[in-house]
Amino acid sequence: MPEADLSGWTCPLPLRDYDRIVIGHGGGGQLSSELVEHLFVPAFNGTDDVELHDAATFDVAAGRLAFSTDSYVVQPLFFPGGCIGDLAVNGTVNDVAMTGARPTTLSAGFILEEGLELGVLGRVVEAMAAAARAADVRIVTGDTKVVNAGQADGMYVNTAGIGVVPEGIDIRPSCARPGDAIILSGPIGAHGIAVMSSREGLEFGTDLESDSAPLHGLVAAMLDAFADVHVLRDATRGGVTASLCEISNTAHLGVEYEETSVPVPAAVAAACSFLGLDAMGIANEGRLVAMVPPEGVDQVMDAMHGHPQGRDACVIGRVVEEHPGLVVARTALGASRVVDLPLGEQLPRIC
Repeated sequence: MPEADLSGWTCPLPLRDYDRIVIGHGGGGQLSSELVEHLFVPAFNGTDDVELHDAATFDVAAGRLAFSTDSYVVQPLFFPGGCIGDLAVNGTVNDVAMTGARPTTLSAGFILEEGLELGVLGRVVEAMAAAARAADVRIVTGDTKVVNAGQADGMYVNTAGIGVVPEGIDIRPSCARPGDAIILSGPIGAHGIAVMSSREGLEFGTDLESDSAPLHGLVAAMLDAFADVHVLRDATRGGVTASLCEISNTAHLGVEYEETSVPVPAAVAAACSFLGLDAMGIANEGRLVAMVPPEGVDQVMDAMHGHPQGRDACVIGRVVEEHPGLVVARTALGASRVVDLPLGEQLPRIC
């Protein structure tokens, strides 16, 4: 096969600094963003104006649907609070739910490594089935491939999901407006630290578990209370930082948040201090960020506090007209700092 001519790509530095894929291209930061914006979008969508979101929405004869796909390469396969199987189901359910849609059906694709124990695969499949039942979605189609030993870290899983968007609901990053409150559904960082804590040589002496959970029930409760929620985003790769930066950039508005308002569990804070990490950039699999107009904040917060996945929800900041495209953190000392997307990946292989 002839090599691709990189000079024809619509891609600025630093992507051209790399002639091979690096781990950071999958980390949800700047390299991931550049790969999508300058390679995949032009190739798959031509010159069309594309708004990037957790899932795509499109019209069909029966109404409006949401469609999303994601791949899971987490290591280890089993970690405190979950495994690659339920993570794949919850992650795709949540991507669909971030459009306001009610997830209905999933597909499941498996890339299995030669030598994988059937008992391990069975545990993963059973976890997927249980997660699908808990989320009230059906896994209706799938595919399995086997690769040579040493080529797939045991297994990789791909899931795609479809959901139905209720009439009148329009939730997108570009719908953010100045004055919107920024709501976080609960404490952050548990998933990333739980995965890291289970790896050989990286024990932190904590029983912290992943926050992996389906969020479509929480989203439905929020929309029942106040239908005009402007933006929803689940803070997965790149954490809350990536979510806020991507929304700010798409909406061409500024974002400000108070560092002291962000709930970080003590175990997560301790691990981040030890590793030199920022909890805001650590992936979650059961936390969402919402942008809600002032008149709807009380109703949305009440609904969230009445739901198991939102009982610790809190307002952490607001959307502003100033410094469009930039996220600014207000520190405990009253200073301000600009927050940017991470260049690579803080924690490898957590989703």
